[in-house]
Amino acid sequence: MNKIFFITFVAISVLLSFDATAQEKKEQRHFDREAFEARRNAFITAEVGLTPEEAAQFIPLCNELRQRKFELGRECRKLSKEIRHKENPVDADYNQAIDKCLEVEIKEAQLEKEYFEKFKEILSPEKVYKYRNAEYKFVRSFMKNGRGNKKDGD
Repeated sequence: MNKIFFITFVAISVLLSFDATAQEKKEQRHFDREAFEARRNAFITAEVGLTPEEAAQFIPLCNELRQRKFELGRECRKLSKEIRHKENPVDADYNQAIDKCLEVEIKEAQLEKEYFEKFKEILSPEKVYKYRNAEYKFVRSFMKNGRGNKKDGD
């Protein structure tokens, strides 16, 4: 009887340890949006050379622009996801996704133009130009470094 109890106990312990390990790995893969945004904002502040006063006005406006662009792209992302999960997408599905995504890109460009005019009220043209380059540089760096999931020394 003790032997059966011991074997059952060991089996349950092993299963629980696998579950805990799997849970730990899942948590490590979780994307921390707030940390990402903080890293991006710090990168842009340093790369552009923003003063604390400029950053206090400029960064919230940048975050607002990103949020609005994200919302604009929602329908495009939804259609793209539907196509990926469809067993046999047809030309009409692809055309709808292409048209919607192009429409979104046009709206995003208009939105960027609107916000860049606001940026020019806060920053010099040189800093606005540096901001645009810093955004691209941050994205390239983020993608190159494993989407920011790797810790230093890993």
